[in-house]
Amino acid sequence: MRLISFINAILVIVALYFLVFERDALFAFAGRGEADVPATEGGEATEETSVSETAVGVIAFRSEAREIDSAVLLRGQTKANRQVEVLAETTSTVISEPKRRGAFVEAGDLLCQLDPGTRPASLAEAMAGKLEAASRVPEAEARLEEAHALVAEADINLTAARKLSDSGFGSETRRISSEAAMSTAEAGIKSAEAGLEATRAGIEAAAAEVEAAQREIDRLTIEAPFKGLLESDTAELGSLLQPGALCATVIQLDPIKLVGFVPETEVNRVLVGSEAEAQLVTGRQVTGRVTFLSRSADETTRTFEVEITVPNADLTIRDGQTATIRIAAEGAKAHLLPQSALTLNNEGQLGVRTVGTGNVVDFVPVRILRDTSKGVWIDGLAETVDVIVVGQEFVTRGVTVAPTYREASQ
Repeated sequence: MRLISFINAILVIVALYFLVFERDALFAFAGRGEADVPATEGGEATEETSVSETAVGVIAFRSEAREIDSAVLLRGQTKANRQVEVLAETTSTVISEPKRRGAFVEAGDLLCQLDPGTRPASLAEAMAGKLEAASRVPEAEARLEEAHALVAEADINLTAARKLSDSGFGSETRRISSEAAMSTAEAGIKSAEAGLEATRAGIEAAAAEVEAAQREIDRLTIEAPFKGLLESDTAELGSLLQPGALCATVIQLDPIKLVGFVPETEVNRVLVGSEAEAQLVTGRQVTGRVTFLSRSADETTRTFEVEITVPNADLTIRDGQTATIRIAAEGAKAHLLPQSALTLNNEGQLGVRTVGTGNVVDFVPVRILRDTSKGVWIDGLAETVDVIVVGQEFVTRGVTVAPTYREASQ
């Protein structure tokens, strides 16, 4: 049985060899050689008949460029609009019942209530110190007024002593004594002013102590910073929290963000405010707008981060879902061709083979803009072009073909 299959394979190979490489000799042997070729009066075959015999039959499609929305395609994922780990800022034990993960919270809702301990007493002590410091202000102001009165009196005595001394009715000793009293009175003013400033500084220090004590009490109540969902349980009743310890994690999913990375070759086609749509891994279609485009590329991938904000009022879109993103860009003209029409040349370039002048084959490199169920949109071709859609793999650039054209619907 195996021997028969081996013999059949050899016969097929021999037949293919004669059909491909010895076709003329085979046709001559079969009686379809030069005798069947129409001749001119001189006995020579016409040039048209010769070309027709050597031309390779292919099927071509006449394509015309059409305007399309050349969207930028990305792969990305959903990301919560906000996510915050709410941490404790003081040391104390939790005295509130915990809230469970998944619970909905409004901005300002209580997450963790801590034991106040001796903090209210510290606040009362600071407030008493502030009142005591404030009570010293009238006394300091009275001393300052008294010092000013002494200066005025010393100034009068000094003026009288100088006049008497100049007229010869007063002694020099009295004048010197009046000047000394004046200096003492002026020093008293400076001392009183310093005392008043010290009293006011004491009031400010006491007020700072009151504010610090009040802030420490405020830290005992840990509230939700914004409207969202609890991603973790709040701290358990009786647990000890220290500064930096986690009370709860809150996320905001409405609106939600789609995060992707744009290649540097496409980044100039993306604009903040552009419309975008995405298909989640679940099949759901969502729409939104570009709200952020990074100005700095990732050092490893050389791509730019882009964020799209999408409404999520029912909270059905979750954080971390995979999404295929399409960002609207400036329209361009392109050709819609079947994917099978694409081929590679000897250098590995992607392109299509076309029928040019004189039915001569040419290879044109192309760029894929979009892949759809009806075909691929490609760029790089002329406005109107005849693309070989069947038989392109059996011809190369410069080969003459005999194309048969088909309609777009075929």
